[in-house]
Amino acid sequence: MNLRFPDPAQRAAIEAAARQEGVSLQEYILSAAYARATAVETHFLDAFSRSMARSGDAFAEAADAAVADGERRTAELAARHDLEEQHERGHAA
Repeated sequence: MNLRFPDPAQRAAIEAAARQEGVSLQEYILSAAYARATAVETHFLDAFSRSMARSGDAFAEAADAAVADGERRTAELAARHDLEEQHERGHAA
């Protein structure tokens, strides 16, 4: 691995952190990159889980509304049928 640091102070700080951890410069940088990548992955998965929960709630609300609409439509059809029967009975009399 070729490690180039344009800023000598940055390289010195990273080397000091690696020495403090007791690992090589390369191992320290790879560990930091891995930690960063897994943190990003964890953040993404958490956000995705929250999004799925919101979507599930929205679909559940839509399904409840569809059931309510269906029940209302059934009630409307029954009422219309009753009115038509009453109207037909009125003409028959």
